[in-house]
Parts: sequence; structure tokens; C-alpha cells
Amino acid sequence: MAGHEFFEPADRKRPVADPTAAEPLAAQEPRHPCDPAFKHGVVVGFDGSDSSERALAYAIGMAHRTRSGLIIVHVANRLPTTVWAGCEPPVFVDVPDHRTEVLGLELACAEYLAEVPWILVERGGDICHELEEVGKEYAADAIVVGSTHGIVGRIFGSVAGRLAKRAQRPVVVIP
Repeated sequence: MAGHEFFEPADRKRPVADPTAAEPLAAQEPRHPCDPAFKHGVVVGFDGSDSSERALAYAIGMAHRTRSGLIIVHVANRLPTTVWAGCEPPVFVDVPDHRTEVLGLELACAEYLAEVPWILVERGGDICHELEEVGKEYAADAIVVGSTHGIVGRIFGSVAGRLAKRAQRPVVVIP
């Protein structure tokens, strides 16, 4: 059983909160139910980079050994934009990220994924937060990510390091 799904990012098309409503906005927000076949699977962050390719390879082996499903997560781009009129707080603009579709097609054609059942989940927002949320939704046994190399990771901190500090489940960092 192999395939992929494209979920709308959790923060896209979110209804506007009504301050007079008795119910909180979170209760009104529709969430896609996760497929029970992938409960207790292995979550892997994937963006097509060399580092994420190595993480995917490790996660495939891990899912194969534990006879569980593989949840491949691609976090789409969101750009902060400041609304200058009226000094409102910054808002985020969803940028169409066709990379998820391209990654999904590449993964669907990949022979190495034939060994395990897998799905591709698209999210938008902070990478660490979204990986942990997907891990929570699927009650994942582990989250696998690739390490960040270069100056950007040193300046801003790596996704792997931040995720390892805050995650509520094991995080495997692949160099």
C-alpha cells in the first residue's frame, strides 16, 4: 500500500474568529482525521535536500523494521508580511508551494518506497511545530529529520536542535 495525500496546510483557509462567539475558534476548525493505518508510524521531515534524503532513507528502514507506516511531512513556505496601515501585528501570507506536488510525484515514482506504506502530508508554518503536531496526531513512535549544515543553521539554530529540545517523542537526527 503506497500513495500520497495532499492535505491543506492547517493554517490555510482558517475561519476568522468571532469575538462574541461562545465557542472557541479551535473547536470550529476542521482537522483532517489521520488514517488509522499510520498510527504509531514514523514521521520524517522532507524537503528534497540531501540531508532530508538521508533522513528519508533512514526512516524507510525504521518503518520497515518496525512494520509501521511512514508519514512524510513537507512544510510549505509562509512569508511574514507586515501590515503597515494602522500598525497591526504582522500577518502571514501563504505562498503557493508547488514543491509539495513535485515531491509527491517524485516519491510516487520512487522504487525504494515500495517496501513501506506511506503518505505525504503538507503543512504550513513553523517546521518544528508542524512536525511535532503531525507526530502528535499520528501518535508517532519517532520523528526523523536531517541535520542542518552551513551558516544559516549556526545563526538561527537548526530545526533538528530545536525539535529535539521541544518534542514529546524521540527525535532521530541524521547527519
